[in-house]
Amino acid sequence: MSLSHALLTSLLEKSSSGYDLARRFDKSIGYFWHATHQQIYRELGRMEEALWIASVTAPDAGKTRKRIYSVLPLGRAELGRWVGEASPVMDLRDELTVRLRADAVIGPLGLGVELERHILLHRDSLQRYREIEQRDFPPDRPQTRRLRINHLILQRGIAYEEHSILWAQQMLAVLDEEG
Repeated sequence: MSLSHALLTSLLEKSSSGYDLARRFDKSIGYFWHATHQQIYRELGRMEEALWIASVTAPDAGKTRKRIYSVLPLGRAELGRWVGEASPVMDLRDELTVRLRADAVIGPLGLGVELERHILLHRDSLQRYREIEQRDFPPDRPQTRRLRINHLILQRGIAYEEHSILWAQQMLAVLDEEG
């Protein structure tokens, strides 16, 4: 996936300035596709050159260069083309897992502290995801197809964090074993 496709999706949800887009991105797609604000601005420039998006000066720009970006028909077509492609299965690269393999070969390397840190980080993410779920998907709120899709994406994140905590706790127990 390229950043441009994530940005097209976000801009189709709501036309935005670069700054507002980057902030929204951090709070939505950014949970599973990371990009810096600088990368986002660079990509917006490329997308505008490709005629996937257009920008106009924001009404509240004043003396700034604030622009509002929106998706053009070529951008919508590109997103449709990309969505139709086969997706690769997620490629897992996890440094901690390699360190644990080293521990299995060499012997105890004191990775318990690092596992405990990972557990805390996953708990923080899990709490944040659950807060988002309570705020955005209360049980009494009727859910459109779009909301149900977004809820299931969030539930995938929740399941990932729950599993990561459980796995790290199990690994911690094994590392604490003697011999």
